[in-house]
Amino acid sequence: MNHKGSSGEYRAAFLFDYANEAGQPALTRKGYMMRLRKWLVTAVLCGAMTAGMLTGCSGGAGNAGAEATTAKNAEDYSDMIASSDEMIDVDKVVEEGMVPIPGDKVKDGTYEVVLASSSAMFDVTKCNLTVDKGQMTAEMVMSGTGYRYVYPGSPEEAVVADEADYIKPVENKDGKHTFTIPVNALDEGFSCAAFSDRKEKWYARTLLIRADSLPIDAYKEGVLTTVDSLNLEDGEYTVEVSMTGGSGRVDIQTPADLKVEDGVCTATIVWDSEFYDYMLVDGEKYEPVNDGGNSAFEIPVKYFDFAMPVVGDTTKMSTPHEIDYALRFDSASIKKK
Repeated sequence: MNHKGSSGEYRAAFLFDYANEAGQPALTRKGYMMRLRKWLVTAVLCGAMTAGMLTGCSGGAGNAGAEATTAKNAEDYSDMIASSDEMIDVDKVVEEGMVPIPGDKVKDGTYEVVLASSSAMFDVTKCNLTVDKGQMTAEMVMSGTGYRYVYPGSPEEAVVADEADYIKPVENKDGKHTFTIPVNALDEGFSCAAFSDRKEKWYARTLLIRADSLPIDAYKEGVLTTVDSLNLEDGEYTVEVSMTGGSGRVDIQTPADLKVEDGVCTATIVWDSEFYDYMLVDGEKYEPVNDGGNSAFEIPVKYFDFAMPVVGDTTKMSTPHEIDYALRFDSASIKKK
């Protein structure tokens, strides 16, 4: 066996050959080099910390040296981190007006939710959110098997983390790879590094669990702002309303008219388009309330300050299309007429 190069490369090559000859699970040479570099950096870090202690633990120089060594760790693995040029376009997952909802605001249980990803390459086909005593985890079902690990953090944090902290895939009954990750809050973007099996690099991803994808009864009492919690009397009001979703080329009129009757709240939604022929709210169909001009609908408002999913059907295209939107009614802007 003749391996040329540095002593580190020789050691990695020896380990590579030994593992293959011994019938151990095969890793690439690059994988062995990654492990070797981690070992070397750890040894240097331990040496720096030891040197600091030998100086009498008087602080300054020893601690500074250890911190400097730690700060350089990620640089030692720069070839293991995908650059921006190596990634496709990054999508924005956090929308304006989103307010994080922590786990202690959600009832214990398991819910199928919508997970937004900043990269189309990190394709999650299904996501189940489990809430247990305020702690949340998300089981992500992947469309493929291209990721060896994920890590709750940035690629720079992942490359210097212990391999035991990496989250490995679990195969479900359908043969799909799943990863289960911790979630701090809904409607809050969080970093998730993903290690590509083929590229052998860490890729930066931002993920978000959409709060409006949970059923309303999943939230604990008092979390959502309602007509009752606002103590709105029967009458007519106006309210500022914003909309997300769709292509962004269509908008709605704001403020909108708001009516409360027998404790039931409805809003008149007026589109800046005449091509909407119906809306869906919680699966119930609502027809236009006007005969001409821009499409207008009266729909129920069950809560405020929270994205309320709706569907609008447009006839402007060659065939009608149902488009998903979310409306957010601002309770602080309510004014009596």
